[in-house]
Amino acid sequence: MRNLPISTEMINTHTRVEMLDVTDLVQKHVRKAAVSDGFVIVYNPHTSSAVTINENADPDVKSDLLTKLEKLVPQIENYYQHDEGNSDAHVKTALLGNSVTVLIEGGRLVLGRWQGIYFCEFDGPRERRMMVKIVDLSPPQS
Repeated sequence: MRNLPISTEMINTHTRVEMLDVTDLVQKHVRKAAVSDGFVIVYNPHTSSAVTINENADPDVKSDLLTKLEKLVPQIENYYQHDEGNSDAHVKTALLGNSVTVLIEGGRLVLGRWQGIYFCEFDGPRERRMMVKIVDLSPPQS
């Protein structure tokens, strides 16, 4: 097993709420590391943005997901206690999560036919960090 150092990517978001497809960026890290088999962890160290896996073939899915999250967790609620005005972003992040783990086989991310990895912004626009940790499980070369 080869444990590679964490890589950090800067992600610039442009609106308060958006989903950015980072699949190709993560695949680039896998290719650069020359890993044939293992896994990658994509981690977001922020409390008001998330990382998730969802459909990336139809752009309407992003809109549908963000619209449903807004209806479930509106930006303004009379019971929010957090003074910064971004309580909804914290709740949405808690629902989606801060990381995903994706298998690597044959040097490629193992995702479903229509799946992609998304960085989800809920309190932008901001400059965010996204961390990529690759673990190489390929057999050692003799």
